[in-house]
Amino acid sequence: MSFGVRTDEMRTEVVVESATDPLRLVTRLAGSGLFDDYTVYERPGLWTFAGGVAGEVILEPGVVRSRWPSSTGAPDPADPAGWADEPWSGRPAAALEAAFRAAPWPVWNAYGWIAFEFAALTPAGRLAHLVVPRTEVRIEAGRALVVSADAEEAERVAELLSGQGTPGAPSPSPVDVRPGGDVYRSRVAQAISEIDAGLYEKVIVSRRLPIPFPVDVVATYACGRAANTPARSFLLDLDGFQAAGFSPEVLVGVDGHGTVTTQPLAGTRAFGRGENADSETRRELESDPKEIFEHAVSVRASQDELYRVCAPGTVRVTGFMTVKERGSVQHLGSSVSGELTPGRTGWDALDVLFPGVTASGIPKAGAIDAIARLEEPRGLYAGAVLAVSQDGAMDAALVLRAIYSENGRAWLRAGAGIVSGSTPEREYEETCEKLSSIAPYVVPRA
Repeated sequence: MSFGVRTDEMRTEVVVESATDPLRLVTRLAGSGLFDDYTVYERPGLWTFAGGVAGEVILEPGVVRSRWPSSTGAPDPADPAGWADEPWSGRPAAALEAAFRAAPWPVWNAYGWIAFEFAALTPAGRLAHLVVPRTEVRIEAGRALVVSADAEEAERVAELLSGQGTPGAPSPSPVDVRPGGDVYRSRVAQAISEIDAGLYEKVIVSRRLPIPFPVDVVATYACGRAANTPARSFLLDLDGFQAAGFSPEVLVGVDGHGTVTTQPLAGTRAFGRGENADSETRRELESDPKEIFEHAVSVRASQDELYRVCAPGTVRVTGFMTVKERGSVQHLGSSVSGELTPGRTGWDALDVLFPGVTASGIPKAGAIDAIARLEEPRGLYAGAVLAVSQDGAMDAALVLRAIYSENGRAWLRAGAGIVSGSTPEREYEETCEKLSSIAPYVVPRA
């Protein structure tokens, strides 16, 4: 281990050289008790831990709430809580973008989540919660960079990162994924009848699986991440709501130059059952007309969405129908990308791509309406976790293969894409396959 410390009047930076597994480092920080609120976000080769609150934006139906430090960094004496409420209507992504224009720093990163109901015609409940952290840790290539507005906190974080203690391996208590089959199959049958009647082309119908014991979300994340191969992973605790997951797909990726990418996955078979079984199910996946149709219409929908915000002639599809292995399942995947039209932003891209077509349906308006009738509110399930920066960069992952916990209750959730060729039994089995990405790794709270 080695340290490098630099401090100025605005922030402290500490560099910690470490060969320790980044998963162990971020879960050590999350479980330390040092931060009431935090987010972990993993991208390929980069793990970020965002701890504490320097600024905050919460979106609720009709109102966006934000709080930022004053020029002195101290709360406003007239409003110690520091919250400012502004009404909003129209596009929720535009309301978030406007709120972040008031951020008082020349450079900032924000992390948080967006609920599925962000896109509902009549939204209800908390729709989004994003935080600019007080302390941020970026871990890549054996080096952790700690940046904090609090010098003492930066030093404590560096000490935690350099600690040698190795906690015992968590002991999971696998959750049975089979309950609820009859209710789910009846919902799928109803959706198929509505598709045959021409109400919509595709809809994702999900089911919620309560966990019958309190859960250690941090330990579950540590245990589950070791067994999964996600496109992105995340762990968060914001205002008492906890979630952790292993996202199979990138919903929105926007770089600082305006290139936007989405990676729809549709078409599923089980994975991880042995080389011969996996090869057989892969062949099924690549040749099944229903799975191919489901994927093709999802890619077409993603293209149509990007046409709305990208310069003409820049939208393209790459890696069409490549098989992606994601924990206990394998999917058909493609990438769709384009260049944002001048004047468009990552928030505009989020607006047209959210919710993910592979977690809602086609057309989206009809599918979202059907989901509201067929299911209880989703909350974070099929929403997004995201990282966004002042330079316009954005990275948002679709929230699937996740565990959720609030007010002493925990649950899992999974869905399947329903099209005209679907059968209730096969779609139920698909939800079981997807739930098996996390159900075996749930760790009870001690």
